[in-house]
Amino acid sequence: MTVAVAERTAPAPQYRGGALSLSHMSPQEAWRFCESLAATPLLPDAYRKQPASVLWAMEYGRALGLDVVTTITTIHVIKGKPTQSADLMLGRARTAGHRVRIKSERTRCEVRIQRADDPDDENVIEWTLDDAVTAGLCELRNNRPYSRDQKGQPQPWEKFPRAMLRARAIAECVRSACPEVLHGAIYTPEELGAVVDQEGNPVIVVERADGPPVEQAATVVQSTPNPPPAVPQRDYLAEAVATADAEELAALVAAAKEAGAPDSYLACLDDIREAHQADTVAAVRNLYDACKENGAPAEHLARIAHIGSTKPGAKTPPPDEHQATPTEPSATPAADAERAAVAAEERLRLAASRANLVTLDADFQRVYGLPVDQATAAQLDQFRSKIEAAGGAQ
Repeated sequence: MTVAVAERTAPAPQYRGGALSLSHMSPQEAWRFCESLAATPLLPDAYRKQPASVLWAMEYGRALGLDVVTTITTIHVIKGKPTQSADLMLGRARTAGHRVRIKSERTRCEVRIQRADDPDDENVIEWTLDDAVTAGLCELRNNRPYSRDQKGQPQPWEKFPRAMLRARAIAECVRSACPEVLHGAIYTPEELGAVVDQEGNPVIVVERADGPPVEQAATVVQSTPNPPPAVPQRDYLAEAVATADAEELAALVAAAKEAGAPDSYLACLDDIREAHQADTVAAVRNLYDACKENGAPAEHLARIAHIGSTKPGAKTPPPDEHQATPTEPSATPAADAERAAVAAEERLRLAASRANLVTLDADFQRVYGLPVDQATAAQLDQFRSKIEAAGGAQ
């Protein structure tokens, strides 16, 4: 009896470091945990609001025996293939009991691995700057590595040659001596063509129009499918703007409801239908003002403005007081530029809406260093082209 009580009151087993992994969770618990984790702003962009991606990474990490934090910070997916940092490869080799010795210098790095199950089997890999030149990773100028990107900015092989040689030597030696510890992730991100920092972690190079490129850390390049978008794939809004037929508009609303469109999307369709049904420009203007007061996005206001411009007697796009008359010349070059920028912003926001890009303003400011409403038409159209190109590549 005493033994039974002791068994019932025994504390739950403690795992090393108290770290979480899928092996300690039921499938339902794992999914709820991934949803909670994906909601935090502390995650890299590829994981944020992507619980399916978090689940994939955790499952892969579980296969390697890694906890969640280690997985997210050391496993990278490049071009659809899982990779590991050189330091993770090194740690896994040593955890498996293999003996690793590293001799690192400015122009060379030597790595030796003796297997735990066969001490007489020693693998030796050496990487030198000459090897890097042969592999096309850099050039030698004045006996120093030289590697520049298309913008003429120094790349890691020029800035951190010792670290890059060390990473290459470790990765090649672990693959050669003990590939079983890699579980399929046999390459480092840099070996698959990713731009990396001095620690071997992938970075995203963001080009800026007003200065040199900016490198941003990126823990994982997403390779798992995105969840269904928040709005339908069919662009019911664009179809509604293009027709004034009452039956067609009613059919579009019904189809959007059947497709599971959110209430906000259906409300936009109702606004468009109401704008088509209005008899006067003034009625459309009142609708525009009401939508603007309720915080409607710029792309929706642009749709209402376009419908208003088609009403009989409309000489200008009536709802948008900031847009110059398209049929009359602007009074000054500054007015021309302002009119072009307003039109370009409307095109940009429409493209972002169709691509389901909810972080448009933040992304634009990160790339160009200024808010959308302060950008030129050329910058706005350039960013729109990037969005449309990315959407077409998916």
